[in-house]
Amino acid sequence: MTKNKKTILLTGCAGFIGSNFLKKIACSEENKSEYNFVVVDALTYAGHYPTIQKDIEQNKHLSFYKIDLRDQSAVKDLFEKYLFNGVIHFAAESHVDRSITNPNIFVETNVLGTLNLLNASLKTFKEKNVTDFKFLQIGTDEVYGTLSFTDPAFTEETPIQPNSPYSASKASADLLVRSFYETFKLPTLITRCSNNYGPYQFPEKLVPLMIDQANQNKKLPVYGKGENVRDWIFVDDHNDGVWNVFLKGKIGEVYNLGGNAEKKNIDVVKHILKGLKKDESLITYVTDRLGHDLRYAMDYSKINRELGWSPKVTFEQGLSITIKWYLENQEWVKSVQGSQSK
Repeated sequence: MTKNKKTILLTGCAGFIGSNFLKKIACSEENKSEYNFVVVDALTYAGHYPTIQKDIEQNKHLSFYKIDLRDQSAVKDLFEKYLFNGVIHFAAESHVDRSITNPNIFVETNVLGTLNLLNASLKTFKEKNVTDFKFLQIGTDEVYGTLSFTDPAFTEETPIQPNSPYSASKASADLLVRSFYETFKLPTLITRCSNNYGPYQFPEKLVPLMIDQANQNKKLPVYGKGENVRDWIFVDDHNDGVWNVFLKGKIGEVYNLGGNAEKKNIDVVKHILKGLKKDESLITYVTDRLGHDLRYAMDYSKINRELGWSPKVTFEQGLSITIKWYLENQEWVKSVQGSQSK
């Protein structure tokens, strides 16, 4: 790594959103010259090192460590090795269905892992006197709970009311981040985003799962009647917002990021089938998920007003890009599916 540059810790960047951030933001020509990035990932089923291997090997300003954030001593050792100027914390267990089956791992990773990072960050900020240090927590709209079809969109002032073990663990992490700002004056920021989609998403989430199933002419399982509504944001738009907040956001604040694309789940599935030229007879309705939130919607006027950010990619454009990517990268899909089964 090059000396005389700021060094940023990126967690969870072998996963979906983090790997896209690495490729588009951390590896941009401007940021190559200004920053070193230390990438850590536990490489669980959704963290796939081959996704970022070439990026790590071909860029001198990047380094990678396999670290489980639940391991307090490993996190401490990393912060002793590097004098970080900031943390962008993507790492999380994130699949709601898995949190219903096994809530413990979500609390351990999302809460304890975040706490270990915060403790190490506080030491850097206070004892090593890195006065320009920043800690950015990547959050989710799910911490706000659910909306009716007629409710106004979530704002940063909406009370936190999580309804799944996953969203409860993310809400707990957000509250810890807030507490370190309020109690210890650690410079923190929080972003909360709507549903991401795009390349390199593990094929258990709705968009890549439906693309994969339809491409194989398999049945597409849709919860309930498919009436649940989500706001969709293309991953590059999300990461552009994340980087804007890290660079220019007001310390101690929360920023909502939305895609301006509310869609019923069933309509998303039908969009995918149309893009693949497949028949809607592939759709099959299954028993609804426990505690399934009805609707999420994000009001992102704050970040638009303060930082000038808004999503650039329409849902139709983003979905077309995503479908094309998955069809052209079947080897990657089979690789991540194979790593899960090991």
